[in-house]
Amino acid sequence: MEDIRPSPEEFLARIKQEETKAGRLKIFLGYAAGVGKTYAMLDAAQEAKKLGLDVVVGYIEPHPRPETAALLEGLELIPTRKINYKGKTFEELDIDAVLERKPEIVLIDELAHTNVPTMRHVKRFGDVEELLAKGIHIYTTVNIQHIESLHDLVKEITGVKVRERIPDYLIDHAAQIKLVDIEPDDLIQRLKEGKIYPLKQVEKAIDYFFQKQNLVALREIALRRTADTIFHQKTRKNDSFETKIHVEEHVLVGISSSPTNAKVIRSAARLAQAFHGKFTALYVQKMDRNERNEASSERLQQHIKLTEQLGGHVVIVQEDDIAAALANYSQISGVTKLVLGRTSMKKKWWRSNSKISDRLNDFVPNLAIHIVPDQENEPLRFPEVRTQLKFEWMDMLKMLTVFSLASFISLSFFSIGVSESNIITIYILGVLVLATWTTGWMVSIISSLVSVLIFNFLFIEPRFSFEAYHRDYFITFLIMFLSGLITSSLTKKVKEQAIVAVRKSYRMEVLLETNRKFKY
Repeated sequence: MEDIRPSPEEFLARIKQEETKAGRLKIFLGYAAGVGKTYAMLDAAQEAKKLGLDVVVGYIEPHPRPETAALLEGLELIPTRKINYKGKTFEELDIDAVLERKPEIVLIDELAHTNVPTMRHVKRFGDVEELLAKGIHIYTTVNIQHIESLHDLVKEITGVKVRERIPDYLIDHAAQIKLVDIEPDDLIQRLKEGKIYPLKQVEKAIDYFFQKQNLVALREIALRRTADTIFHQKTRKNDSFETKIHVEEHVLVGISSSPTNAKVIRSAARLAQAFHGKFTALYVQKMDRNERNEASSERLQQHIKLTEQLGGHVVIVQEDDIAAALANYSQISGVTKLVLGRTSMKKKWWRSNSKISDRLNDFVPNLAIHIVPDQENEPLRFPEVRTQLKFEWMDMLKMLTVFSLASFISLSFFSIGVSESNIITIYILGVLVLATWTTGWMVSIISSLVSVLIFNFLFIEPRFSFEAYHRDYFITFLIMFLSGLITSSLTKKVKEQAIVAVRKSYRMEVLLETNRKFKY
């Protein structure tokens, strides 16, 4: 059997790393309020003090339970910071007092708490990270429903939208996680005895969050999340063990500015975590336009930030076809699972497989696709055409020049007996030239119409008027207009694709140059 134990040098490197790195975070994790997280944390603090460690209490949420309050005896309490905000007084962790005292271990309850806006960190876990960076060890508590990736899952189970959440990396990178567990029946009994909430709130709590089926489901999630974290930490410490037990999974999720895309991202993060694999989010940026409005751009940035908080890597590509972009990236990057949100768009009559999932099945039939139910999809919006139909007076001058030249050439050919059908192609050629020379679609539409009118005025009997005696000329004018419009549209498209190709080439050149600099 191959010996995969670390070498003495590796052991020494790990010991030195342990000595020089920041403080260690120990999390007491529960599946609901009242399971005994704070009690377990205080009990561990008393044990640490008996071992001669310097332990202080930074912040403990007030508890009516006498057995919990009794465990505070003998522990040094750092006074909380009282802050007046909007006419109310709040008590918060005094991080400066903790830094000045600099104990070995500090107890900080309620990791997911949102600080008063006047404090330097928005969330309490920001205070914890600062203290860890200063080499202070932290004991803290949190419930499973406050973990970011589990937000949607908890909401579906309990119907409660938890607003205070912490990034998953705090759980994944914690030095130790202690699951504080209790039977759901025992927890409900404690609730009825008034040991969790005041008696006047008990009945409402039992009817909503503290239903037995909810607690059983939350308990299962907490057990599974703790087991996944322990396994992830074990494999991260021993890379050779990780490579032998499984082939790494790669989960890809499509990212967008949709209001409900966050739910899809969290589902993909949980899937990647369950399989202990890579997590990537792909944003497909349309080549012909940017985000529709400021709100969409802001939501997109929030989703990118959420992906990074959940340990994902964000990739941005430029492509018109979203399904093709997802399929191409999946094949190139070895994606094993793709997560998409269920779209509310109906199939279009001119395209049999208009849904992204249907088209992905055609592109990559062997790729596992996970569809996240989403009943709150973004309402259908019509594409923004204002920027595409912009008009510039310089384009009008160019059109005047082109059609003047085209008319001069056509009259010359007409005088020597060239047929009208050949003269039509001269004006279509003028429309084609304008499509490559001008900007915006408005000129293409106007030029197609103007070419028909000029041809009618100069060459159709009676000449030098906009009348036409023969009824067949209506079909001629219509075909001429449509030919000019389609030709100019295709030329515009080719022009835009050429510009995008140049941008892609430049970006690739920059990436290759950056890669060379990193190597050397």
